[in-house]
Amino acid sequence: MSGGRLIILGFATAALALLGWGCTSWAHEGLEVATLPSEVQPDYALFARRCSKCHSLARPLTSGIDDDAYWLSYVTRMRRQPASGISEEDAVVILRFLHYFSVEERRKSGKLPAPPAAPPPPAPLASPLPVAPPAAGTPGDAPQDHGQRGP
Repeated sequence: MSGGRLIILGFATAALALLGWGCTSWAHEGLEVATLPSEVQPDYALFARRCSKCHSLARPLTSGIDDDAYWLSYVTRMRRQPASGISEEDAVVILRFLHYFSVEERRKSGKLPAPPAAPPPPAPLASPLPVAPPAAGTPGDAPQDHGQRGP
């Protein structure tokens, strides 16, 4: 093999290695799925699958965007990109994830208060409430007639 072909082969190998490293780094730059609530995980998975087709996940996740109206505009624009594969149904799911993510980021930064804590359960009673027996001679003790007379 000539020296020129060997150099070209070396550059091609290096380019493929960098491309492979770049694609795998995109997969690891997102969020740790296990740290997300179970109801958010499928939304994140679709977000990661669709959005990483065209750009790194860091682009939206570190953008600082926390406004739902802006996210709608952003996702609508990305949806128009032919390679995105984002359907209208996908956009709803992606926007739901981005809303969750934005709210969590605002909480972490102190822009939103922490969610209220659940109230503590009521304390158990020390002893059951006493139940007084019915007083003697009360109407509940006597048989009821209801106006029916026998023959």
